[in-house]
Amino acid sequence: MEWYWILALAFGILVTLMLTRMPIFLAFALLNVVGILWLYGYTGSEQLVLSISSSLSSLVLLPIPMFILMGEVTFRSGVAKNVITALDQWLGRFPGRLGLLAVSAGAAFSALTGTSTAGTAMLGSVLTPEMEARKYGKSMSLGPILGSGGLALMIPPSSLAVVLGAIGEISIGQLLLAIIIPGILMAVLYGGYIVIRSAMQPSVAPPYDVASTSLGKKVRDTAVYVVPISALLFLTVGVILLGVATPTEAAALGAVGAFILVAVYGRLTPEVVRSSVLSTVRNSGMILIIVAASTTFSQLLSFSGAAQGFVDFAVNLGAAPIIIVIAMMAVVFVMGGFMSLIGIMMITLPVFIPVVTELGYDPIWFGVLFLLNIEMALTTPPLGMNLYVMQGVAPKGTTLGQIVRAAVPFLALDAVAMVLILVFPELALWLPEFMGS
Repeated sequence: MEWYWILALAFGILVTLMLTRMPIFLAFALLNVVGILWLYGYTGSEQLVLSISSSLSSLVLLPIPMFILMGEVTFRSGVAKNVITALDQWLGRFPGRLGLLAVSAGAAFSALTGTSTAGTAMLGSVLTPEMEARKYGKSMSLGPILGSGGLALMIPPSSLAVVLGAIGEISIGQLLLAIIIPGILMAVLYGGYIVIRSAMQPSVAPPYDVASTSLGKKVRDTAVYVVPISALLFLTVGVILLGVATPTEAAALGAVGAFILVAVYGRLTPEVVRSSVLSTVRNSGMILIIVAASTTFSQLLSFSGAAQGFVDFAVNLGAAPIIIVIAMMAVVFVMGGFMSLIGIMMITLPVFIPVVTELGYDPIWFGVLFLLNIEMALTTPPLGMNLYVMQGVAPKGTTLGQIVRAAVPFLALDAVAMVLILVFPELALWLPEFMGS
């Protein structure tokens, strides 16, 4: 059978199974079992077991549960809300100050948790009522929260970046470094948009008198709540930047540091520990099963010749290499409106990464583009997860249409960031290359 028929058949089966609401890992597992039996008969079952065993015994997967545990304990203890209060005192009378607070707090919370939906839920429940009370328009009360929630994927420690590195066989340490500058770029674009639009159109973010806070209180609250969070960020990112710890060691340091920090604040209750550990076990187990299924699927495509056939087709297409990369990004963006993020990664990365490598591009650069693209999927209708999370915490009467319209400008800013990274790859590659030199 020709490679394109194999590829079409595999993707067709996967999409069909997913449309039946079958869990992603079961859909891939079923396809893997059928494919192995088809290629090798019953003797292939041993190869299937070996593939699963080797994929799960990889050390690169160790940061996943540690990063998840770090995020769970900081989120469930409520530490992040104190950070919001401390940051709020420094914003004064900036145009759109609550929108800026959403972005700055979202960036800080992203560095703590690495999970997007949790950030969107917390910021939405805390800031949206205050924005509504200050007569902010829907576009400015909902949009900044949706945008900043997605920063969790682009600011270390990003658990999804670790998953992407594992599935795409990309260096996780370098990928975590590579997303730092793009993440900061996105936050700056969001902040600039909020300030400019609020200044030009005050009706969407009416100015209001802010109670003055003494410099002493600002400094004290920053020292108590923001500086320790910065120290925690250093434990997870700084030690990698300095080259003194691997991503696995940094993740373990971050998890231990999170427990110590929450304990110092007096919030390390048995319930916080229990719920954090249980949620970590559930999420880590799900991700590891998915990684095992994805690795086996990648090997299946390789053994069948479909992966190499697609690589040869793309390389010999005659189109400029950058056009092929843009076409890949377009495919991922369209899929993002209908599929889960990990599902997209599992289907596309085993096919895309070999093509990117053959075209001469750095997989780290492509990984950053890919991560930014699926970050956009979180706010892309009709199935963007953060749209529904936002609707769940938004004031009563907020429609999904209003949420989607509020998200559009921030999706456009994400697209601007993606174009800049496409045109200037150094935005993603400079830091890993600098730290590796």
